[in-house]
Order: sequence, then C-alpha cells, then structure tokens
Amino acid sequence: MAYHNHNRIILFGRFYEQQYAVALFNSVRYEIEGGGNTQTQLLHRKDPLKNKSIFSGGLFQYLEESKKWRSRFLYVGDSYNISLYESKAAHDRGLHSKGVINCAGYRALTSMEEYLGLLNNNTKAKAASAPFLKCPSQFPLILWHPYARHHYFCVMTEKEQKKWHAIFQDCVRHSNNGLSEECKVATPAFTDALRLYRQAKGHYGTWDMMCGNQAQILANLVMETLHPELKNLIVPRLKGKLQQRQRDWMLISDAVYRQVLSQTKTQHEALAQVCEVERPRLDSALRTDMDQIVTSKEHVSGKIRAFVLPRVEQLVRSKVQPYIHSILEALMEPTSRGFSEVRDILFRELVEVSKNTMNDSSSEKVGEHMDKISMLAFHPVKMQSCYEKMEALNLEGLQQRCDVSSPSVFIQRAQILMRQQMDNAVHTFEQLVHQSLDGHSGEDFCKTIQRCQDRVLKKYDYDSSTVRKKFFREALLQIIIPYMLKQLSPSCSPELPKYKELIFEDFSRFILVENIFEEVVLQSVSKDIMMAVKEAAVQRRHNLYRDSMVLTNSDPNLHLLGEDTIDWAGQIRGVKGERQGGEVANRKRRQIVSMIQLDGMPLLYESCQEVPGVDGIPEENEGQTEQDLETEKPVNPIQQEPIEKEPGSPDSISEIRDLINPVLEVIEKDGSQQTNGMLPLEEGDEVKLITTVTEFVPRESPIKEDGNPITESLIELHGKGLK
Repeated sequence: MAYHNHNRIILFGRFYEQQYAVALFNSVRYEIEGGGNTQTQLLHRKDPLKNKSIFSGGLFQYLEESKKWRSRFLYVGDSYNISLYESKAAHDRGLHSKGVINCAGYRALTSMEEYLGLLNNNTKAKAASAPFLKCPSQFPLILWHPYARHHYFCVMTEKEQKKWHAIFQDCVRHSNNGLSEECKVATPAFTDALRLYRQAKGHYGTWDMMCGNQAQILANLVMETLHPELKNLIVPRLKGKLQQRQRDWMLISDAVYRQVLSQTKTQHEALAQVCEVERPRLDSALRTDMDQIVTSKEHVSGKIRAFVLPRVEQLVRSKVQPYIHSILEALMEPTSRGFSEVRDILFRELVEVSKNTMNDSSSEKVGEHMDKISMLAFHPVKMQSCYEKMEALNLEGLQQRCDVSSPSVFIQRAQILMRQQMDNAVHTFEQLVHQSLDGHSGEDFCKTIQRCQDRVLKKYDYDSSTVRKKFFREALLQIIIPYMLKQLSPSCSPELPKYKELIFEDFSRFILVENIFEEVVLQSVSKDIMMAVKEAAVQRRHNLYRDSMVLTNSDPNLHLLGEDTIDWAGQIRGVKGERQGGEVANRKRRQIVSMIQLDGMPLLYESCQEVPGVDGIPEENEGQTEQDLETEKPVNPIQQEPIEKEPGSPDSISEIRDLINPVLEVIEKDGSQQTNGMLPLEEGDEVKLITTVTEFVPRESPIKEDGNPITESLIELHGKGLK
C-alpha cells in the first residue's frame, strides 16, 4: 500500500513542480505589469478571531473503545478544531484534551436515518433491521467522513441540537476552506496540479473532497482510489453481524486514512521545500527575461488558438450557450437570498445599537453594545439563517452533463463569502463609530450612529453586488470549463506536443502548452459568461448593480483606518479601571457564542458521568433493573440530594467544583414554620464552620402531616473570606 501511495504522490509531485514555475511566472508578471482589482467600499479586518474562541459546552459522546456514552466538555477555539475534555474543570486547569477533531471533509448530521443512508451507500450494504447505534435521546449529532472515524454525540433538547449543529457546520465550513488565498504561488500551483492530476486519471469537474489543507487534500486524493480497492478486498472477509462488520470496516478505514495522511504530510512538506529552494533562481530568471518570455508565450498562444478555436466555437454554440442562463439563474436565486438575509441581520443589529445609545451614549455603554456585535459574522447560530438560504441550491441535471459531483463546493464558497461580507460591514461600522466617539454626546451621537449605519448599508449593497457577480462568473467557469475540456481533449490533446518546439528551452519551465490550451478554452467562453452576468445586472435582478456604477470618493479617508480589531471590552475595562483607581486584570479569551442555558434544567455534562442507560448499550451496572437505572439518571440537585462519597483523589470533580463555586444546601427551620431564605453576611464576616443536617423525605410524601412543606434552596456564598 505504501508503495502505491508513494507512486501517486510522485506523479502529483511532477505536476506540482511544473505548475509551481508557471504560478511564479504569473505572480511576477502580475507584480510587474500590475492588475486592476475593484476597490471595495468596506474595510477588511486583518485577524478577526484574535484572542477569541467560538464556543464551549457539554454534551454526550459515544466511545467506540468502551461502547459507552460519556459526558464531554467541547472547546472550539479560533482554529475551529474541536477539543474534547473530560470536564470543564479539566479544560480550565489546562489539562491535555482527550482528543482533537479537525472537521475537514466531515458532514454534520442530526438524524440517525441520514447517517445510516450514508453508511449503507459507503459500504454498499443492505439496510439493517436493527439500528447501527442506539442513541439515548432523540437529538443525535453525528460527524460523518467517507474515510476517517465517525464521531457520535447527543444532547437532551432540540434547542441544544440546533445550536451544536450550527457550530459543527461552521467548523466543517471553515476547515474545508484550508488553502490560504494569501499564498499567491503555492496555492494556485497546488490547485492546478491537483486538477491536472485528476484530469490525467479521467476525472473532470468539481471534487467535493478538496477539503482541508494540502496534506488532507492529498490524502483524500489517494483514498479516492485506494479506499474502494481495500473495501473490495477486505469487507467480504469480515465476520459477524452487519453492524459489527460496518464498525470493523470503519475502524480499518480510519487507520488506513491516518497512515496515508501521515505520509502525504511528510511528502508534501518535502515537495514544497524543494520548490522553495528553487524559487530564488526561477525568480531571478523571470525578472531578467520577462519580456522575452511573454512574447514567446503570446506567439505559442496564437498558434494553439488558431488550431483549437474552430472546435471550441462550435462546442460553445451547440452545447454551452443554451444552458448558461439556466445555470446562472439556479446560482443567483439562493445566493442572493443568502446575501439579502445577511443584510437584514446586519440592519437589525445596527438598529439595536442605535436604539440602545439613545438612552445612554456614554463611551462605556457604547463600547458594551459594540462589543456584542463585533463578532457577529463568526456567530454560527445568528448566521445560520443566511447559510440555510444557500442550502437550497439545486443543480440537478448538471451532475451528468457537466460532471458536477455535488453543489457543496459552491454552497460552502458562497457561505464563506457571506461571512466575509458580514465581518467587513461590522468592522467598517466599528471603525466609523470609534472615529466619532470623541467630541459627540447625547442626541448628536445618536444621529452620528444612524449616519454610520446608513453609510455601511450602502457600502454593503455595493460590495455585495460586486462579490456575487464575481462568484457567479467563477462558478459558471468551474461548471462549464471542465465539461468543455472533457469534450475537446480527445481530439486536441494529441496535437499539443508539437507546439513545444516553438518554445525556447530556457523558457520551457514557464510556458506549458497544456496550460495555454486551457487558457484558450477559458477565454473563448468567458465573453458569453460575462454577458450573461452583465444582462442580469442591467435588469437589476436580485439587486445586482451594473458594472458602470462605481462608488468613487465616497469616503476618501476610510481606508486609512486600521485593519486591527477594536478591543471594545479592553476600553471598557480601562474606563472602569480608571474610575476604580485600580489595575484591570487580564481576561480570558472571549467566547463568541453564549453557553446554552435551558430553563428548568440543571447544568449537566460537568463531569465525566455516563449518560442514562439505554436498552442494548452495555453499561457498567449491566445487571440492574430499569427501576435501578432510573435512579441513576442525572437529576436536579434542588429536587434530590444524593449522598456524597468521599473523593477518591485530590483531582475529584466534586472537590474542584466546590473550590470554583462553593454551594451550600440549607433547610431553614423556625419552630413550626419553615421558609426559604438566604443566609446574609455582613461586610467582613467569614464562614468558618458549616453544620449540615440532612433529612430524607420520601418522594411520595412531599408534605408533612402538619401541612408545612419542606423546601430546599441553593445558596451561593461569594464571600471574600470563605473558608
């Protein structure tokens, strides 16, 4: 297996080295000649998630090793990797996590039926009568991957499930977008090499497993052919029931995937290092002979164009032009709905800020309101309605005609653009407000806030139109070009090698006839695609602006403002610190999504407890009856007080929880009258001794014979001198 994997990477490496030189040529040429990028109206934030975390909270996870459901504390940081801890206390103490999930290539599911459908398709097995896995609740959350291990979670309410599902989807969306657009040479070299490698294998069109970083994408590339080979070899030899065979194959597939990923990571790093070492020499040659290289390329392009163009024009007229408008319409409808939803959410949040500042426009209050909306774009729950609009994208009929594997490539790209535009708008609003803080107060400042709001919305409309038009053009090219190449390659590719004779040997690394052939095909259909998008803009469909409409000098000094995130919370602390005359302590990373608080329910998932038992799932106490198991379910401590055992170690979760947040359960008795109440502490008082009297009352008799109810109250003592 390692030998075959090595051969695949060697073949890819040849493509990569060739495309690296071409990408470097394009980058240097762009640098020398310059390019006309459209000037955006909104500002772009440099590092929006600095010192931020996305979410953390508790849920139940199924562990394959022990075949038990255990509570876990999950932490999602700015990398969008999911870290799993035994408890919140373990995370807060900085202990090592039990595992980390990188969500690239995964799908977040919320039903066992959907999961079983994918599982059966992946293993080509018949639907089983018995369930693959029994979930303790009606609200599962499953992370599915075609090659790697699957992860099973569950929560107790639908509200929790929706929030966690939105967070998992955001992790998948962010992790899939793993190639940096800032790398102007390495990234295009990698993507072009990958495309040419797959085309050499007969795979044209989009690929929905181009997910994650370079090593992960290469691992998916290897597994694309290795996985079915191993499955045909191993699955027929597996023994046991269907569910057990599926589990065994999943573990085998995961082990193979991890081994392949380790190899591709090492090999890609070595390949990238070789190209980087060669880069200075190539760069020097390019800058010395750029004019001659460009002239040579244009000469060869003219020859190839004269040969290819008649075939291309006939294909465009008969097989491409009739379908451009229908494909564009399918793309425009859900995309524009999603961007419109972004604008609606942005408008509501800005109006809320404006209303709040009418009552109190002090710098401290303004900072509090601005701090709340600062990370709006990275709040997966608030942005979920925008993303859902894009999920309606339907490209049925294109799968076979244009070799589109699935619409997920376009859906996730549009969702990433929505998030970027939302963050740009919020960041621009922050900068404008921050600039206006000094010298304004009261009613004048409210008017300033409203003016900032109007300016940002106008800029958003313009940038939204520009971004969507670019997205439509790129999506149409991604759909149409592979189809055209597949149709033209059988007749054109055999004739291309003869054009290599027209290229000087010194320039042969920078001019490849295969790339020129694709450029000619792209240029031939680009005009029709541009015209289709332009017509949609002229008709003002989906609120698109015409290309001739340009906002110039609307805010000439706006782009002089900073790219860094404004630390509103830090400024608020600074104001409070000055008033209190003390130094403000450093804060922890601010969490973007708030914790899930459910009315009337206790805070579960605090320790590594087991989930309530379910029939068919092995538990520690296998022989207990259902009635016995019922008593072990997590209950509200206000309703039932379990007998506490002595902690087995200094790391006991109970001890840690008591140290972090001391809680006393108190029953007040005053003669025959019993009341609920707090134990007041005067300033300077200390609690030095607590005597606990526990009285057990049967559940069937909540009221005593004398008619006085027994009630319990939780009293949190935050005394500074608590001992």
